[in-house]
Amino acid sequence: MNIMFLLNTLVILGIVISAVCAVAFKKPLSSVIALGITGGFTALEFMLLQAPDVAISEASVGAVLSTAIFIIAVKLTTPKEEEEK
Repeated sequence: MNIMFLLNTLVILGIVISAVCAVAFKKPLSSVIALGITGGFTALEFMLLQAPDVAISEASVGAVLSTAIFIIAVKLTTPKEEEEK
């Protein structure tokens, strides 16, 4: 079996698992973090597919910027009582 095939399969499996976790988690902050992990795996897959410009864009926007914006939005919209639980 080719090592690249195995690596691609593991990264795609990571994308699917983290995306399912993002949908399944009950807490919004956990879902946002799982979504950021999905973006990280997607950027890694683009690197494996030899598309470094797309990978850099996905890593900066999909994994970092949108995750930060969502975390700020969750923190600003969640009541203080729910944060302590």
